[in-house]
Amino acid sequence: MSAEYLATVRPDRRQSLVAVPRALDTGQRSGTPGAIDAVVNHLQHVLPAVESLMASAGHLAEWGVDLAGRLMAGQRLLAAGNGGSAAEAQHLTAELVGRFDGDREPFSAISLHAESSSVTAIANDYGYENMFARQVQGHGRAGDILLLLSTSGSSPNLLRAVEAARKIGVTSWALTGPGPNPLADLCDDHVAVDARSANAQEGHLIALHAICRAFDAEVARCRRTEGGS
Repeated sequence: MSAEYLATVRPDRRQSLVAVPRALDTGQRSGTPGAIDAVVNHLQHVLPAVESLMASAGHLAEWGVDLAGRLMAGQRLLAAGNGGSAAEAQHLTAELVGRFDGDREPFSAISLHAESSSVTAIANDYGYENMFARQVQGHGRAGDILLLLSTSGSSPNLLRAVEAARKIGVTSWALTGPGPNPLADLCDDHVAVDARSANAQEGHLIALHAICRAFDAEVARCRRTEGGS
C-alpha cells in the first residue's frame, strides 16, 4: 500500500487499512490463515489498479465524451472480450442500451460475444480467431467505436477484430492489463491498467463505470444545450 494512497485517506482510517490482516476475527471463521492471507493479499493488489486508473482519469473522461458524441449522432459501440472480459463488455453495452444512473434515451451498443448462434457458426466455419472480426465487418460502419477488453492484450480474435475495424473506418479502443502489449499497440487508443491480471480485470469494471459517468454527463449537457437553443 503506497504512502501516496494513505495520504489521501482520513487519519482515523489509516490504521485499519494498514492492519487489515490482523483485524479479522480468525477465531470465528472457517478459513485457514493461509486463505485469509490470500484474500487480504488480493484486496491489497486492488490499490495499484485504482492508482493506475487515477492516472488515466482524463483519458477515460475523453472516451466518455467522444462516445457520447458519436452515439448521439447515430453511430454505435461494438464491444468484445473473452471470458470475464466478455462479461464486462456486456456490462457496458447493457448500461448504454438500458441506463446507468439516471433515465435517458437508449443508445446502440452491441456485445459481439452475446450472439451465440453467430459466434458458434462463425467459429465453426471460419475459426475462433475470426469470430469477432467477421461481426465487425457485418455490423461496423465508419465512425463507430470498437471497444476491446483483455488483461493479456494478446488474444488473436481481438487482434483480428482490430484489423477488420481499421479496414472499414471503425475506431478501436482497448482496455488492457499492463503494457506494452499487442492489442494496445494495434488499437487507435488504449488504457492499460498496471496491475495483476485479476486486479486489472476488476479495474476494467471501474473504468467502464467511469466512462459511463462521463458519457451520461456529456449527454445531459448536450440535451440541456439543445433545450435552451
